[in-house]
Amino acid sequence: MRYIDEFRSAAHVKALAGRIAREAGRLRRPVRFMEVCGGHTMAIHRFGIPGLLPESVELLSGPGCPVCVTPTTYIDRAIEIAGHPGAILATFGDLYRVPGRDGSLEDAAAHGADVRVVYSPRDALRIASGNPARRVAFLAIGFETTAPTVAAALLEAQARRLTNFAVLSGHKTMPPALRALLEAPQVALDGLILPGHVSTIIGVQPYRFIPQEFRVPCCITGFEPADILQSILKLVEQCVAGAPEVENAYARAVRPEGNRRACELIEKVFQPVDAQWRGIGLIEASGLDLRKEWEAWRLEPPDPALPSVELAACRCGEVLRGLIKPPQCPLFAVRCTPDTPVGPCMVSSEGSCAAHYRYRGA
Repeated sequence: MRYIDEFRSAAHVKALAGRIAREAGRLRRPVRFMEVCGGHTMAIHRFGIPGLLPESVELLSGPGCPVCVTPTTYIDRAIEIAGHPGAILATFGDLYRVPGRDGSLEDAAAHGADVRVVYSPRDALRIASGNPARRVAFLAIGFETTAPTVAAALLEAQARRLTNFAVLSGHKTMPPALRALLEAPQVALDGLILPGHVSTIIGVQPYRFIPQEFRVPCCITGFEPADILQSILKLVEQCVAGAPEVENAYARAVRPEGNRRACELIEKVFQPVDAQWRGIGLIEASGLDLRKEWEAWRLEPPDPALPSVELAACRCGEVLRGLIKPPQCPLFAVRCTPDTPVGPCMVSSEGSCAAHYRYRGA
């Protein structure tokens, strides 16, 4: 574990925290940085990063949890599909308990629907292969990180002529969401901690518009405490210098050009479409749907113009935009807990509410 231990060294972490405090002191003003990756959100709270920072440096969570930004209309459509006679619905576990307008997939299963939790699209392919007389619907959600795996599964389904396998695409892409977030007037951000996993696929170039158009510093980073603190230090330094740019502090995993093979898979199977994001609304060309040549394996997604209806009193949408922190929601840790979740930010293992709840004492 030496390679990981180097990024968890107490001495190194303490030194980085000290450098952040010194640099932040040069600013003479508070700064607000947002992480837009659910993995970063969980790591930040797991390692107690906020407690290592000076009061002038505030961290906010953004729309980096793919389950959390999946709209209620997608859940409702999935439940509708699960109700078709003979249907098998395959889904990632995080989506199983996310509430729609009339319940969750867990509720649908309790009422007799055949809903199966899988770990990859290939698991769904195996189910389809073993049940040739039944239609297997795979719920494809996630950002650019998971889209190539779904594309690969579809290519395999085509090669094997598994026409009883179908995909309900709810994939989303991160750069358009970041643009929508920065264009919104409600939250003023001084920097963005960019997603590590997404960036391994798309590289650095797609983020260039952020410092160029919005003058907001950015840094791509990994998931260990030293990674995260290093990214915060780089953001503070950019603020001090008044020279915003996209820095790559995760060079051990992220190449400037990204993963071209993975991007080619996405482009071969998917096309950009307008998409509805929970808490944000309709974002132009921010979703991915199957191209026409894949119609035989495509399930019709919900109309993107239909808004995601939030459940009463749930403020998950505001959490996803960085307008509030989870403890500011009146339901947090009262009616809304991991055992009794009201909104998706408490359901998902990468949700901000789940992170705040789990590591409240950190």
